[in-house]
Amino acid sequence: MIRFHLCTISFRHQLVSLPELATWAGATGFDGIELWGVHARHLLQQPGLDGRWLQSQGLAIPMVSDYLPLDGSEQEAIHYTRELCRLARHWQAPKLRTFAGHRGSAELDQRQRQAQTRRLQTLTRCVADEGLTLVVETHPGTLADTVDSTLTLLTDVDHPALGINFDVLHVWEAGADPKLALQQMAPWVRHFHFKNIRHRDQLGVFAPANVYSPAGSRQGMVPVLDGACDYRPLLDTLAGWQQSQTHPAPLDISLEWFGPDSYRVLCSDLHQLRQNVRQNHAQSQALAVCQ
Repeated sequence: MIRFHLCTISFRHQLVSLPELATWAGATGFDGIELWGVHARHLLQQPGLDGRWLQSQGLAIPMVSDYLPLDGSEQEAIHYTRELCRLARHWQAPKLRTFAGHRGSAELDQRQRQAQTRRLQTLTRCVADEGLTLVVETHPGTLADTVDSTLTLLTDVDHPALGINFDVLHVWEAGADPKLALQQMAPWVRHFHFKNIRHRDQLGVFAPANVYSPAGSRQGMVPVLDGACDYRPLLDTLAGWQQSQTHPAPLDISLEWFGPDSYRVLCSDLHQLRQNVRQNHAQSQALAVCQ
């Protein structure tokens, strides 16, 4: 089963309440809402809003997305991680998303890399103790900035509670073929982020300092199926997983839109992606009949 979710980070600069967003998401056809960590914390102050309430709206929260510290005090990092786990339990979210630090793999020497890997091991164990899964996002400027570095990180940590949030555009940005990269990372993939850009030379708009700024540029951000990164081969692979039950757990995909006119773009992207999934499923069934 493929489940599509919207991200509250898409509405980071808009005055939208969670009940309003949930009503729209359900009516539009989304399966759930990925909560940005800062939103998850502030919403604790609103009684009655939790994972159980969202389930009553026919929606789920698949993941709380935040940023665990891989440098600095280990005790403070463990405390932060446990607080984040508490948030996830409040929202009944089975996964926590983090970045693998804030420096690229080529910037770190072996000692620094080992230190960050050990820290990630420690925090993964904390998350596992709470019955949750920690997913590291494939992202530039982190230890998961290339396929090889990501695979090395996963192998070195070597814990079943650590997985990957496969951000398709960032994998493509690193020069890899997303479909081939997915085949290499498949055992660890627990979630997907979908977004796109008109031209490769515009990828800088997704730099955190620009994306999080209300005055940042949004030039080049386009709907998922309209950009320079071709999602169709990867969607074919996911449809094959679904058909063959190679990946029996639900395939969670969040549409991570950072541009303007969020409601319109997210609605259009969702309907186009669902149509693509239906077409792939119909083709697979037709081939099975012919065989």
